[in-house]
Amino acid sequence: MNFEKERKDAADSIGNSRTPESIVRRDFLRALSAAGAAAMATGAPQILASPSQSDSLGSIEHPRPTADACILLWMAGGMAAPDTFDPKLYLPFKKGLPVKDMLSTFPAIDTAVDGVQICKGLENIASVMDRGTLIRSHVQPDLGSILHSRHQYHWHTGYVPPQTVAAPHIGAWMSRVLGAPNEVMPAFINIGQRLEGVGESEELKAFTTAGFFGSEFGPMNLPYPDQAAVSVRPPKGMKSQRFANRDKLFRRLVDASPDRDRMSDYQQESLLRSMDAAYRLLSSKDREAFDITLEPKESYDAYNTSRFGQGCLLARRLVESGARFVEVTTEYVPFLNFDTHAGGHATMSRMHAEIDQPIARLIHDLEDRKLLDRTLVIVASEFSRDALMEGKPGSNANDQATEKVDEISEMKHYGLHRHFTGGSSVLMFGGGMKQGHVHGATAPQRPLVAIEDPVSIEDLHATIMTAMGISPRMGFQIEGRPFYVTADGKGRSVDALFA
Repeated sequence: MNFEKERKDAADSIGNSRTPESIVRRDFLRALSAAGAAAMATGAPQILASPSQSDSLGSIEHPRPTADACILLWMAGGMAAPDTFDPKLYLPFKKGLPVKDMLSTFPAIDTAVDGVQICKGLENIASVMDRGTLIRSHVQPDLGSILHSRHQYHWHTGYVPPQTVAAPHIGAWMSRVLGAPNEVMPAFINIGQRLEGVGESEELKAFTTAGFFGSEFGPMNLPYPDQAAVSVRPPKGMKSQRFANRDKLFRRLVDASPDRDRMSDYQQESLLRSMDAAYRLLSSKDREAFDITLEPKESYDAYNTSRFGQGCLLARRLVESGARFVEVTTEYVPFLNFDTHAGGHATMSRMHAEIDQPIARLIHDLEDRKLLDRTLVIVASEFSRDALMEGKPGSNANDQATEKVDEISEMKHYGLHRHFTGGSSVLMFGGGMKQGHVHGATAPQRPLVAIEDPVSIEDLHATIMTAMGISPRMGFQIEGRPFYVTADGKGRSVDALFA
């Protein structure tokens, strides 16, 4: 693959390349755009309640929740499990090192759980492992083409794109079914991901949405945590009456919008309700939760490793104030952060430094505030990485490594550069999960596939939703089609993860 052309394609979102990958991406976007247009015209989704409505799944009985809030810490770009939470044989950088012998590029360190090790550079997370459950056998399908956009869409919605209707993000499901504990606070907040001006932004928008549920259940997007406070206050110098008048004027503009004819009554009403919610927030003292500068200096400094670290602090403040679901991302931008197509080891060293202290501090802070037991914290990514294999054994996916070598001659070759879907790691804290527990395993030698208790995306979603008190079999009827909280209602909670 031509690296420069692929990078240009990513930067342009769609690009003009005729490579198979860019063709798939264009087809993907075209189908998603059609689904988005259909969502605008969709009427109110109806809950599937009776056996006849629920497509033979029977009546729905929701589980008793073990969590009231959920924080998803999203390691965007493909976090390599062998260089984070599932260390294998470590060989240090050495010119002439065969790539086939490279499994982990960081040595293993002990954790607070006897016999459980993770990678060097994550010492703070290692110290709180006794509060968490580590899944080492999460698996993903190849989906034909291993594109970040497709896999992120699949992970966040539970559905493989494209869909004939716009699939809701898992945060939107929680927003729609559970609402927010504090009616002033948005139920679904997305922190750290720019949706404008970055490569593949249109693909990211496709799943960062409430889908057919309507605008009121969609995310409040805060790409810059240190600027979140600005997003929830009226313009400087604007008096309250003028602010109220501007709100009324904006409503009239929405009512006269040319897009109105494309929207169903339900979607129009949902948009207006989302405006009501925004107005309440901007008029409420609860908006102080968005201002991380109000945090004591010692606490602020502990989180201030990066935008991600600031996002973890903001997430804690928002959950304290009644947010239901908060996602904090290291941000997906092609070839940056966890998207380690080259210079993998050096990039992972930087990412360790960005995520280690904030994640551990978040767990400590939630615990100190008596919130951890009822807050489910999840650390996850769209797939793992390997030095040799793209996808998993038997995959015919195109190899997207930017430079292919058999032996390491430069530091940029030292690292895990290929997308790997056969076995990845998920770390979970609080929310009713076991403490100091490891679930599943991957092979000690390549291929590093899950060999014990594999956990699919459907079953992981079922587990998350069960913890939040939502049945994995819950569904809505939309355009005459049943649509479930897990794909086709088939996800099954992994009960072995619960305390």
